[in-house]
Amino acid sequence: MADREPETVVREYYDTVDDERYDDLVALFAEDVRYERPGQGAIEGRAELREFYLEERPLEEGSHEVDDLVVQGDTVAVRGTFTGRQGGEDVAFAFADFHEFEDGEIARRYSFTDRDEV
Repeated sequence: MADREPETVVREYYDTVDDERYDDLVALFAEDVRYERPGQGAIEGRAELREFYLEERPLEEGSHEVDDLVVQGDTVAVRGTFTGRQGGEDVAFAFADFHEFEDGEIARRYSFTDRDEV
């Protein structure tokens, strides 16, 4: 995947998560990925990431709308909104994500929202 631009990979990330194509999603990340969300434990490695999306993700369904995307070197910053369901309720909230790349894969990801858990 080293020949793919970080912006392309990040846009594909949102498409795969919204379409619940978790095998394709996990393939976008480095084997030793670290995913951090404030107030929650870090997810480390592809196996934990896959398990999170299949079994532990509090968001049940929905879609991301990317409002801004900025690429600076090996980092892609994204600001947008998510609309979907969590805990059987309709939800909508803003998010900011940072994706750090190594060798064409997402090596670290940080998500910030105004919700307690995502």
